[in-house]
Amino acid sequence: MQGMRDPRSLRALAHPLRLKLLGILRTDGAHSVGQLAGLVDEAPGTVSYHLGTLAEFGFVVPAPERARDGRERWWQAAHSHTVFEPAELLDDPEQHGAVRVLQQAILQSYLGELLDALDAEPALGRDWVAASNHSDSFGYLTAPQLAEFSAELAALSRKWEAAS
Repeated sequence: MQGMRDPRSLRALAHPLRLKLLGILRTDGAHSVGQLAGLVDEAPGTVSYHLGTLAEFGFVVPAPERARDGRERWWQAAHSHTVFEPAELLDDPEQHGAVRVLQQAILQSYLGELLDALDAEPALGRDWVAASNHSDSFGYLTAPQLAEFSAELAALSRKWEAAS
């Protein structure tokens, strides 16, 4: 797990393609530049550039042991998670601005994934669609209640991440 405070690294990660590349490397393991280019529908040169930026800030590392020859470049995620605490960055306008840009990019990425999931529903089995949850429920929480809810949600996330 990598903690982040440096505004430059926060901004570097805030790029949609970099988030996507890092996500693939974290969930599916090491990939070659060519494989990643095919997965994200980008030119290998573009993918290499963005991987270089991720490497500069310690998000990815080369995986040369995976290459079949000297021309093939493989990369892997350096950490399983990236953690940043927005509350700790509030006092520094540069840090807060950078984390806000990153949070916006992450939320845009999540929205895209959710929309893709909705588009895929007709091709899924009825049991998968029935197992999903769509709701418009909400609650008004105090700050301590929100902290408790966040801790419970993090624990639940860890539970199901470990199960996969």
